[in-house]
Amino acid sequence: MDITSAQRHKLRQFVQELKQYRTNHTELVTVYIPAGYEITKIIGHLSDEAGTASNIKSTSTRKNVQAALEKMIQHLRLYKQTPTNGLLVFSGNVSAREGQQDVRVWSLEPPVPLSMRTYRCDKEFMLDFLEDMMLEKTLYGLVVIDRRDANIAFLRGKTIVPLLKTHSEVPGKFKAGGQSAQRFERLIEGAAKQHYKKVAEYMKEQFLGIKELKGILVGGPGPTKHDFIELGQITGELKRKIIAIRDLGYTGEFGLQELVDKSQDVLSEEEIAQEKKIMTDFLERLAKSPEKASYGRAAVEHAIEMGAVDLILLSESLDDDTIQKLTEATEKMGGKAVLISIETREGAQLKELGGIAAMLRYAV
Repeated sequence: MDITSAQRHKLRQFVQELKQYRTNHTELVTVYIPAGYEITKIIGHLSDEAGTASNIKSTSTRKNVQAALEKMIQHLRLYKQTPTNGLLVFSGNVSAREGQQDVRVWSLEPPVPLSMRTYRCDKEFMLDFLEDMMLEKTLYGLVVIDRRDANIAFLRGKTIVPLLKTHSEVPGKFKAGGQSAQRFERLIEGAAKQHYKKVAEYMKEQFLGIKELKGILVGGPGPTKHDFIELGQITGELKRKIIAIRDLGYTGEFGLQELVDKSQDVLSEEEIAQEKKIMTDFLERLAKSPEKASYGRAAVEHAIEMGAVDLILLSESLDDDTIQKLTEATEKMGGKAVLISIETREGAQLKELGGIAAMLRYAV
């Protein structure tokens, strides 16, 4: 389940605030409470941890850990029950001065249900879950193939999700008694083609009809990957989605990771290409149907209030508060928001327009 731009921006601000805090000792407390878990059990666990903390030899560390736990317990007692999606809680002494206390507590209900339960006391807050959630969950297909094996997977955000692996019936290279070299070669080629067709069929089963699939990456050692694309009878729709073919040193799970690593240039270009397309669509609409396009903060805010904004385009050059405010207002009225980088010519044009533009459902 992906999250909205407004939720992603809120998470980014939250994470940026907590990442600035780091201590020399393990004093910062992180607690993840999964959806449906009783908050009273967490309070009991933290009380036990506070008792255990009395054994910490360092006086300052002991006081800071106990103060963080007590602050967190007091905060959790304000909740009658765990929020619907669970709760993330962080507490610790964040004073910049040695020997002084500034114990704070933060909590956040995640935008998607939390399934893990975690307690950690460390030199920094545990933010991996939130950082992963902030990633765009763009979906790509991965195929790694040689004559012996093939692996098919999804790339969702930065996570590789294995789907299946298959093994071919292509004979190994050995001398078969009584068979001519030509005949044996024909057997190998025939088995290889069957292998390619089988993998193409698996691709069809896994990838065809998935609307959010942005593209397919294919890789493998030697010429096999090209033979597969040429001879595998891959359905036309999927063949058109192949955006990169990479030479690899590995197959299997190592090959999947190598394929992703070697395709970073293409993946980055795809993301930029999507932004360029959105900006091109806006500029075209501005030229041909100016009544259904708007730019500048005042004009766009008026359109948002009227419920007319279908898509708002926000430059990454804007300050965080402006991005969050306009994103939330747009999504509240049923529209969508997209952040546009300033790395492209089109992104620079948006910045020149004040950094704010919108495609409208109807003229305002």
